[in-house]
Amino acid sequence: MSTLSVKKLDMADACENYKQAEILLENTTEKIAIQTLNWKDYSYLPKVYFKIAHTNNEIILKYYVKEKNPKAVEIQLNGDVYKDSCVEFFISPNSDGFYYNFEFNCIGIAHVGYGNNRFNRQLLDIDYVKKVKSVSSLGTKPLDLHNYDKEWTIFIVIPKKVMIHDKETNWNDLHAKSNFYKCGDETEEIHFVTWNPIKTSNPDYHRYEFFGDVVFQ
Repeated sequence: MSTLSVKKLDMADACENYKQAEILLENTTEKIAIQTLNWKDYSYLPKVYFKIAHTNNEIILKYYVKEKNPKAVEIQLNGDVYKDSCVEFFISPNSDGFYYNFEFNCIGIAHVGYGNNRFNRQLLDIDYVKKVKSVSSLGTKPLDLHNYDKEWTIFIVIPKKVMIHDKETNWNDLHAKSNFYKCGDETEEIHFVTWNPIKTSNPDYHRYEFFGDVVFQ
């Protein structure tokens, strides 16, 4: 089981000051690999890393990706971004089996749900999803590249107030459960890559029992 310590940054309002937050994240945290292949039928392995930190009010993430033929056709919030070139962050703040799935395609379109398994997920209201900030190096227009290796990044700020079922959570020294993913269910190179291993017969990211330990400083 993987374990991760999340550094606390001394700054206010990372959504408004996201450029400063990105610089702090770059200068004070280390890249962590998402490089676990769990299913033999899906052998393509893009290069994927992430950085993570938090403030009093937000979780800050940055993904670094190099992959073949990135694709982004979904443009609706809470749409099927997992079919595109997609990065994902699943977190159970109180390690109680209930978790949020934050998913982003490579042009920054977000999908956010909540529940205790993959079925009957409760999508967060669009007004809350809009509070999540994402900035992609690929811009915001749909794309479908062919015969092309591309490096891209996405910087994400998740206000903790978006996690509406955990408003009273104290994030200082919080021991949470989480996993980090890269996928592309309908890309030319279909892939499913994880931070913490998942021991199932078929791809399934909604498996709380395989989340790693994440400690927020």
